[in-house]
Amino acid sequence: LALNPWDVVLCVSGTIISCENAIVVVVIFYTPAFRAPMFLLIGSLATADLLAGLGLILHFAFVYFVPSEAVSLLTVGLLVTSFTASVCSLLTITIDRYLSLYNALTYYSERTATRTYIMLILTWGASICYGLLPVMGWNCLKEPPACSVVRPLTKNHLIILSVSFFAVFAAMLQLYVQICRIVCRHAHQIAVQRHFLASSHYVTTRKGIGTLAVILGTFASCWLPFAVYCLLGDYTYPALYTYATLLPATYNSMINPVIYAFRNQEIQKVLWAVCCGCFSSTLPFRSRSPSDV
Repeated sequence: LALNPWDVVLCVSGTIISCENAIVVVVIFYTPAFRAPMFLLIGSLATADLLAGLGLILHFAFVYFVPSEAVSLLTVGLLVTSFTASVCSLLTITIDRYLSLYNALTYYSERTATRTYIMLILTWGASICYGLLPVMGWNCLKEPPACSVVRPLTKNHLIILSVSFFAVFAAMLQLYVQICRIVCRHAHQIAVQRHFLASSHYVTTRKGIGTLAVILGTFASCWLPFAVYCLLGDYTYPALYTYATLLPATYNSMINPVIYAFRNQEIQKVLWAVCCGCFSSTLPFRSRSPSDV
């Protein structure tokens, strides 16, 4: 096959995604102090994005060096699983943040850990099921007219994935609206109790809402174009449109470590300790709420 520049860009993006998220996975899963529910959810997100990066690399390698329909189905299945798990992990993190504010008094309990494990099982169970569909026969290799804008996925399969994305996005939007309300109420109560000036209350509230807007805005700008195109596009459309909308979606996996991991002070401490050569898995950490992450 002639080398497609878009495939090269996707492969390079996959390499960067893999390196970033590999650091997060290693730090979280090899540091005993990071066993709190919020870190497990961040680890799940990093694992999903790591698999997505590896899937992009493998897809490029197999398409150009080991062309095979069976292998193509496996790599596409891996990409569907990983990207689905990434989006669902973002939803679980949002749920965890909301509950940490709504049920602040009971958040640090055994029930929270149990709920976290249940969310992880549901996230990865649903993602694996979605990813297995092309391998189990739900593909368009024998029926080209049934293909979607992402070959060899069928149009129906891609519609299900797109509708699922919009459901997740709507849930995240609703949860972040509720989080904003709680943050504003808490900031006002603290300002009244400590006799802060109205300007201080305004600055604190604006900072919290601004952070949430960046998180949700980044997610929407990365994934919405591709999700909309999957619903409206057809297999007869030029491949350029698919690449142009898929590439920003992959950038979400590149940005996630920056938003959810590298901004965390505890993870920063471990990374600095590793860079300085004085890493210790028993470093003391200050307990923080997921709303601070």
